[in-house]
Amino acid sequence: MAKVFLALLDGMRPDSLTTCDHPFFRELLATSRYSMEMRTVMPSVTLPCHMSLFHSVCAERHGILSNTYVPQVRPVRGLCELLSSAEKNCAFFYTWEPLRDLARPLSLARANYVSGKRYTYKVADKMVTEDAERMILSGETPDFIFFYQCCVDEMGHKYGWMSDEYLRAVNISLDNVQRLIRQLPSDYRVILTADHGGHNRSHGSEEKEDMTIPVFMRHSTIAPGELPAGTSILDIAPTIASLLGVESDSDWEGKNLL
Repeated sequence: MAKVFLALLDGMRPDSLTTCDHPFFRELLATSRYSMEMRTVMPSVTLPCHMSLFHSVCAERHGILSNTYVPQVRPVRGLCELLSSAEKNCAFFYTWEPLRDLARPLSLARANYVSGKRYTYKVADKMVTEDAERMILSGETPDFIFFYQCCVDEMGHKYGWMSDEYLRAVNISLDNVQRLIRQLPSDYRVILTADHGGHNRSHGSEEKEDMTIPVFMRHSTIAPGELPAGTSILDIAPTIASLLGVESDSDWEGKNLL
């Protein structure tokens, strides 16, 4: 039975990957179905973008327009609620606390949070990597794993997008993702993406640098190659649901990329 590992690096611009030229990036280009031109949503801010990823609707529909969560007026069922109702186990590993609201109560089998504010995001990202690795090595393999890293975004805000410090954070985060992927059983389909990009020391605008994100989908059953133009962050949840054999929610606006 197929499983999915979704890794998200907050604030990772596609051109940061080409600039860093990490060996894992070259490996992904050769072995993945990918796009370096996927479009995120407005406002290109962390929580609205994540809500759109997990609920496959634009921000105007789910109503989260800043990094403060508010209950949805017309609720859309999210990916974790959909998978939980299909008796799939979901696990979260994250370092930015507002992401707790991506999943409604009782929809997660496991949630591992380490505070980036308390430990620094570099240290917290490493800690959740080690937590996820321990789970995988123990033989516990949830149907869906969401693995989040925040240090890239923090370095963008502190030093600027595409600064040396930002690019080092991209490399470290890719090291963490690669470390886990090497441990995953062969039945996991891997997806690597971002929520938004950034420019100067900020994001949230409609500028291309803020709105363009990469996505890679890899497994022996997925033919490598470039995705067609027009891919959107809204397409990720329907794709994950399809990989897990679950029908998309009728309110979702995205499409299955595979």
